[in-house]
Amino acid sequence: MIETFLNLDILRAAWPVLLHGLGITLLLSAMTIPLGLGAGLGLALLSTVRTRWVRWPLIAYVDLFRAFPPLVLLILLYAGLPFAGIEMGGFGCVAVGFFLNTGAYYGEVLRAGIESVPAGHSEAARATGLSRLQTLIWVVLPQAIRNVAPDLLSNTLEVVKLTSLASVVAIPELLFQSRQAQALTYNPTPLVAASVIYFVVLWPLVRLLSRLEHRAIAGRR
Repeated sequence: MIETFLNLDILRAAWPVLLHGLGITLLLSAMTIPLGLGAGLGLALLSTVRTRWVRWPLIAYVDLFRAFPPLVLLILLYAGLPFAGIEMGGFGCVAVGFFLNTGAYYGEVLRAGIESVPAGHSEAARATGLSRLQTLIWVVLPQAIRNVAPDLLSNTLEVVKLTSLASVVAIPELLFQSRQAQALTYNPTPLVAASVIYFVVLWPLVRLLSRLEHRAIAGRR
């Protein structure tokens, strides 16, 4: 079992490759999380507009990309768009795909946060002379983000894990590199090492999420 799954010689040989893959994974996370948050914030702000011509396209967008599997979306962008003469490359496909997919999820979380803020807070802010936009930015959004902080962090964890899908468009992130090393060595040790690296990177965020959830529950009592 040790020779098969924890072969130290193979691990030493594959370690530089795995570290390079980890760097690409962190780079993808640093790119896709702000993109998703920005898209989600825009969608959440648009959800406060009650006119039908804004509301229905918004609902259609959110429902479509929450239901559309991100793996299928990536493959469609990477392998389908070239037939239309559009080639974005691996990073471009991941950026666009995650912008569309994770933006819909972040948007729903932030929309729920905005709706959780009592209407009286907005009315009090407007009574002091703040405009509707100023009220939304300075009064509503800070409370909304605080109310849904555990959900935002949970969604961010999922986004980091979703970066492993970038391997299907030939981006050399951690999963891709570990599979390459496994194929060259005929040994699953690189895959085991990649699993441990994912755990070490994400476990602090999991513990932070647990603490935020317990704090939120305590605050409701």
